[in-house]
Amino acid sequence: MQSSQTLQVKSLTLANNQTSRWHSFNSQDEINQATVKRILQAANDAIKQHGSFLMVLAGGSTPKSVYQLLVKEQADWGNWHIYYNDDRCLPVDHPERNSKMAREAWLNHVAIPQQQIHDIPAELGNIEGAKAYAKILAGVRTFDMVILGLGEDGHTASLFPNQNVDNSADAVPVFNSPKPPADRITISQNRLNDTHEVIFIVTGAGKQEAVDHWRKGVAIPATLIAPSCGVDVYCFGVEL
Repeated sequence: MQSSQTLQVKSLTLANNQTSRWHSFNSQDEINQATVKRILQAANDAIKQHGSFLMVLAGGSTPKSVYQLLVKEQADWGNWHIYYNDDRCLPVDHPERNSKMAREAWLNHVAIPQQQIHDIPAELGNIEGAKAYAKILAGVRTFDMVILGLGEDGHTASLFPNQNVDNSADAVPVFNSPKPPADRITISQNRLNDTHEVIFIVTGAGKQEAVDHWRKGVAIPATLIAPSCGVDVYCFGVEL
């Protein structure tokens, strides 16, 4: 495997006081393998320190390929706890549900206890489902790792441009999403920021404009994720 070319900007402070570190990889396999390695290390560290690993998943094709690789790994699965950064208000078995994708790609194939996999009950609708997920998150300690993607419009989770960010609860309803379906549920900005580590996985030339805006300090939604630990942005197929 060709070694990765990694660009790390250790103190690039952008809009919303977000500090980002940028990592560029030469292939899809490299970015996938680097993400898997980092997840497993974070899990080991968290379990040693806290006795558990709390991970928030993203939807999308690139995270899916990472999840498929995790199936092949050995880990202390019994101490993993899984959450989702957002989901679409669709039936449980709909192919566009993030929870269905993650379960089929990974979670159904490893020994994480079912009671430790916390799907967003988006089938209840965005208002009732958000209330129910907020109750699930109530009292949950700081996340250990949050995985996020980036949309071509700069959105992440279901935090979209030109929409008010609701931080009234840990999970909140989304109305009139510019991407169908219109109704969604997202973990709020504040709760996503309550984490020890964030990895954005950004792939494909279609994300170039959003990345350019991001790195120039434009306040795209991705910059709302600004934990004190900063964020790591893993990139393939875009110029930095």
